[in-house]
Amino acid sequence: MERVYNFSAGPAVLPEEVLKEAAEEMMSYERSGMSVMEISHRTPLFQSIIDEAEQDLRDLMHIPDNYKVLFVQGGGHMQFAMVPMNLMKNGKADYLVSGLWSKKAAKEAAMYGDVRIAANGEESGFTCLPDVKDLSFREDADYVYLCLNNTIYGTMWHQLPDTGDIPLVADISSCFLSEPLDVSKFGLLWGGVQKNVGPAGLAIVIIREDLIREDVCPNTPTMMRYKTYADSGSLYNTPPVYSIYICGKVFRWLKQLGGLEEMKEMNERKASLLYDCLDSSRLFTPTAAEKDRSLMNVTFVSGDPDLDARFVREAEEHGLMNLKGHRSVGGMRASIYNAMPVAGVEALVSFIKEFEKNNS
Repeated sequence: MERVYNFSAGPAVLPEEVLKEAAEEMMSYERSGMSVMEISHRTPLFQSIIDEAEQDLRDLMHIPDNYKVLFVQGGGHMQFAMVPMNLMKNGKADYLVSGLWSKKAAKEAAMYGDVRIAANGEESGFTCLPDVKDLSFREDADYVYLCLNNTIYGTMWHQLPDTGDIPLVADISSCFLSEPLDVSKFGLLWGGVQKNVGPAGLAIVIIREDLIREDVCPNTPTMMRYKTYADSGSLYNTPPVYSIYICGKVFRWLKQLGGLEEMKEMNERKASLLYDCLDSSRLFTPTAAEKDRSLMNVTFVSGDPDLDARFVREAEEHGLMNLKGHRSVGGMRASIYNAMPVAGVEALVSFIKEFEKNNS
């Protein structure tokens, strides 16, 4: 069967080159006679996989030497707990709530300390981001938290708040490696890889070394401590070896394409094609405020739920898959991550115009 264009928000599309290479190595990696899924994580063969993956990620993001890269099992919901468990020294944190995931993160953090919602976009239905220009934060807050790209609502923080000496923590799951990012502006970055980097089951944490502490929240399990991963090179226990292996291939693919500057140009081109089409449409409307639009997740509606359902159904017949919006908001969502080719976006634009012509 031919490949379709997969617009899923996650688990999401992976580069075809990576999938083909992994398929070729499925039965025997590096002439070992074993699949990567069969190799012990204690062998030099896997050590080279995780070492190269980390180095390539450091090269792509220009990660400073005083930051650790941790490969952590589990996804976003686990990080919602790990962040406060590890960083709440004073028992206080300020959260910027710009969507469902930061709202859930704040709720989870409130189990471990005093959480203040410093800004909240819920009144607008999360269609735009709170203004951060005049935001103030508690001087004794342990960190300020935000979700950099809001997958459900199609918004992204293009301007970061000034947190002074307070560490800024960001969930970068759905914009991971989509464009250059100054790591030094953050105390901690984390991302579930299943949206823009690799297969589900793994989160990557990039954390400044001074934030890796022994004196974490009482009763924090060993496997929920960042220090456990930092001290063991992410090999305290059996890690998700295949996810790390695929992520490493994606990192190498990005380097071969020219790095994150080149990726940003490609992503801006794809997003521009789709937003231009929707802005000129008389049937469809983008839901995110123009100034806050995401490069990765484009959300739009017709205003008629039945028509939206027909659009999704007919799109699938044209090989354009997983365009249904999140169940909490409805409408449509096109996730145009790094691995989505320009041809896929062009095919979607062509279908949007055809559908509008047939249903105007």
